[in-house]
Amino acid sequence: MAKNKKSTSKLKSILLLSTGIIGLACFLFGYHFYSYIYLSNVDIEKESVLFVIPTGSDYEFVSNSLITEGIIKNQESFDWVSHQKKYTQNVKPGRYKIENNWSNSDLINHLRLAGNSVPVKVTFHNISRLTQLAGIVSQQIEADSTELMHAFLDPEWLKEKGLTKETAQAVFIPNTYEVYWNTSGKQFTIRMYQEFDRFWTVERKALAKQIGLSPVKVSNLASIVEAETKKTDEMPKVAGLYLNRLKIGMRLQSDPTVVFAINRKNVHRVYTADLKVESPYNTYIHAGLPPGPVGFPSKKALLAVINPYESSYLYMCAKPDYSGYHNFAKSYSQHQKYAAQYHRFLRKEGIR
Repeated sequence: MAKNKKSTSKLKSILLLSTGIIGLACFLFGYHFYSYIYLSNVDIEKESVLFVIPTGSDYEFVSNSLITEGIIKNQESFDWVSHQKKYTQNVKPGRYKIENNWSNSDLINHLRLAGNSVPVKVTFHNISRLTQLAGIVSQQIEADSTELMHAFLDPEWLKEKGLTKETAQAVFIPNTYEVYWNTSGKQFTIRMYQEFDRFWTVERKALAKQIGLSPVKVSNLASIVEAETKKTDEMPKVAGLYLNRLKIGMRLQSDPTVVFAINRKNVHRVYTADLKVESPYNTYIHAGLPPGPVGFPSKKALLAVINPYESSYLYMCAKPDYSGYHNFAKSYSQHQKYAAQYHRFLRKEGIR
């Protein structure tokens, strides 16, 4: 009887030990995968870091890049959780902000949603050509300058929008725009046209029609106005002057159009020989507006053209000071007087 009790007691001990070992094994097994999923695997020196996934990247690229860039500690655990969450077949290109101490679960949930991609702010201004725009934008989004230029001048797109290769740049209004980093050249062009279309409200189109111009031709003139004066409060007066010239068939004779025509870098002065260069953009030779904008006019310049200052001015000359403003004249004789004052000022200041 005692022997049986002893055997029973020993059996219970074995069972308890076995149960304990199994329980511990289950715990360790469970904890192992729990740690894979929920414990921190992102280990970076900063609070956050930007991680870029180029268009066309596969899962292997993402996994290896996270290791080589020092973002995650354990690639094996990341790979395991990625397979469980089916991220291996669901890679989304973009520019993602990753927070320190994130778990694999946090990281994968974030990366597999394209909407979590961090937008970039694309800014452009003070440029005159589409090639410059393509160069600037390509530094801020994934699309390179070649892809952007192809999109800007795509014949089908131009035909659809009633544009030409000369008028295409009227669509791109200088500003700061938020776009996703992996925006393609075509997507960027479409977005810019949407912004152009949004600017040209029914009311603004009506104002343009009153002065006999289409939105694109307003852009042509506004680019000249902005190149002639940087003073916002003077832009309507300059716009009014050029509109007066257009009405009477007088040539615009605008130096900025000549600068655009000769296409020289760092032009600080227009010479007499430059005024004779044969180009449809040379408004000293050809009457009317040039074929397209000679820059990318700001909203302020566009608004100045459709809200011009009403006057009889036909001439303008820089004031004999450093203010950046101009003297306006209705007659050529008055203009000559202002020009003489300005040249005396230059000689006095030792400026040739």
